[in-house]
Amino acid sequence: MGELSKFAPFLLMFVVIYFFMIRPQQKRAKNEKEFESGLKVGDKIITKSGFHGKVVELAETTVVIETMSGKLKLERSAISLELSATLNKKA
Repeated sequence: MGELSKFAPFLLMFVVIYFFMIRPQQKRAKNEKEFESGLKVGDKIITKSGFHGKVVELAETTVVIETMSGKLKLERSAISLELSATLNKKA
């Protein structure tokens, strides 16, 4: 029983870290992956670097967006889930 009480704080710390850091990060990554795979031509998006545009072409790992200054080819992972969601709520 004495040895178990020595490891209890470490076990508790791991549980707290898991539920407050690891699990939310896994959930966020899953949501971003679903968002990236659910993109379709015509969607309005904002990239993580702040470019606003509309999807005009889709490939397996890349996307071409049309901005006011022309077309840009980006990785799908460069599109921000949170910023695009707020953009589409406003419209």
